[in-house]
Amino acid sequence: MKKKKVGINASYLRKPHTGIGQVTTNFLKMLVRYKQNDFEFVLYLEEDIPKDFKLPDNFSKKIFLPVYKRDDLIRKIWWEKILLPRLVKKDGCDVFVSMYQCPTSLPRRQAGIQPYKEVKHIMLVHDIIPKLFPKYLDNFRKKLYWKLTEYGIKKADKIVAVSKRTEKDLIEHLNIGADKITTNYIDVDELFASRTGATNAGHANILKKYKINPGYVLAGGGYEVRKNVEGVVRAYKLLLERNKKENFLPNFPKLAIYGKVLPESLSLATPIERILKELNLTKHVILLGEVPQKDLPALFSEAVMFVYPSHYEGFGMQILEAMNVGTPVITSKVSSLPEVGGDSVLYCNPDDITDIAMVLKNVLTNHDLREQLKNRGQERAKQFSWEKFSEKILNIIEEM
Repeated sequence: MKKKKVGINASYLRKPHTGIGQVTTNFLKMLVRYKQNDFEFVLYLEEDIPKDFKLPDNFSKKIFLPVYKRDDLIRKIWWEKILLPRLVKKDGCDVFVSMYQCPTSLPRRQAGIQPYKEVKHIMLVHDIIPKLFPKYLDNFRKKLYWKLTEYGIKKADKIVAVSKRTEKDLIEHLNIGADKITTNYIDVDELFASRTGATNAGHANILKKYKINPGYVLAGGGYEVRKNVEGVVRAYKLLLERNKKENFLPNFPKLAIYGKVLPESLSLATPIERILKELNLTKHVILLGEVPQKDLPALFSEAVMFVYPSHYEGFGMQILEAMNVGTPVITSKVSSLPEVGGDSVLYCNPDDITDIAMVLKNVLTNHDLREQLKNRGQERAKQFSWEKFSEKILNIIEEM
């Protein structure tokens, strides 16, 4: 029996620390680990895969770039919209999987004409943020890319949304039929999975590297305005000033924020350094900068809590990372975050600084509450797995 040929856009293997990169990497790890011999897989790439990523015999790879090689939106459109569909068609794939929302669309047969085999297209959609927040489309290239992406989403045969929130957004804002969409929750990198035997060994060296002592409040995950780091900082300032009067915490913890600081010239960037100066917080807040993935489990583990009052997330990988290592989480009761956190985290109103500060105080002053959140978070994190995610994708492939 001939094996079903499955093409996969695996280009984000070159960006393993992004959310899409993690999903792509861990999905492929599952395929390799369990050797899905009923399929023939073709990985389409912009760069070669890491040398330690060994592929079984039923895997092949195609590495290609347009003549224009600068890594920007022009190259992305050229690669995803033009070159990739041509090669997928040429290779005779039966099914093609896009690991993220993009302009890729595969040609369809015209009535009465069958010049080539039709390829079934599955597209993973993480979010439709540019549709919901038009400020992200602040130049012509971004507008063009998103317009083509919307077209690609609508043309896909099957859409896999990473949360119920994203599924609802697709139905409501892109008018896509519910029968075309299925929800499939993702997981986090195995580095965070305490259930795989992670220990505290080496944490001290990592904290030393960032010049920080245990027991800090951790925030971060990006400085886009949508992430609401400013809300965390202002709530922290409010609580710090209140503590000076009430002294409910003799040793008030520092606030540590991880993530690459964006230039203030970007319209959607939080001017974090300016805000810290205005609030006179430069001695109380530590900007950790861009943190490698391998250091994050230790930084989460040694924090007294993780605060993430984002205004919108397609999934919320950051809070699941914290839950895995047993760090108490405060997050927003909006978008997809309650789907991830369930009853294992505390929620706040992201638009209310006083509310964020109140929840912060509750966690800081209540040891028993922190222990409850730690245990609940680790237990809930077990509900998410790459095995479940990958199995669902494979079932969809088999049905097409």
